[in-house]
Amino acid sequence: MKHINVADLMTDEVVSVAPATAFKQVAKLLAQYDVSGLPVLDDEDRVVGVVSQTDLLARTATAAGPPQQSTAPAGPPTAGDVMSAPAVTIRAEESAADAARLMTRRGIGRLPVVDEEDRLVGIVTRRDLLRLFVRPDSEIRGRVVEEVLTEVLGVPSGDVDVHVVDGIVTLDGLVDRRSQLPPLVSLVGQLDGVVAVASRVTARTEDGPAAHPGRHALPW
Repeated sequence: MKHINVADLMTDEVVSVAPATAFKQVAKLLAQYDVSGLPVLDDEDRVVGVVSQTDLLARTATAAGPPQQSTAPAGPPTAGDVMSAPAVTIRAEESAADAARLMTRRGIGRLPVVDEEDRLVGIVTRRDLLRLFVRPDSEIRGRVVEEVLTEVLGVPSGDVDVHVVDGIVTLDGLVDRRSQLPPLVSLVGQLDGVVAVASRVTARTEDGPAAHPGRHALPW
């Protein structure tokens, strides 16, 4: 089954800055393009960090605090001064589910997408990932029937009725073997856009270790 990957969802026209870009210019770009963060690139378009609204606000809060004694002259801050580094990135060929897990684990809202040499090729955001859950119910149903039931499990057409409402898939009918039931629910649940699966599918015959001692269930 084909899963949606990062390349299918990412934006390939990305606003970026260099480490030397002035703090105020970064703030202007964030406001102008209505984005929450910008990748910071070196001279070879490799991602060296990300500067976000949070980074700018943290710098502003620090600047508003008690002055720090220093012998070095204070210059205007740059993207390189305030960026978060190293950047958390992802490859275009990785799955949308991988991107969602990485964002959740790291607590971030965007991921620069890079090639094999860590050069920027796009960006994917939480908003992009949410598009997975607005897929038409008719498209989800088609994938359940064609990819899961027909191609993977070999269930004859019409043996299982599939209904999809708001991403919730309801299955009703018969399959040949009991060992087909767990992979049926699992595979449908993995399809992009599926919110939940309710299965009332039963099997015509028992199989697996309990029904046939010495034999093993199919390795789904």
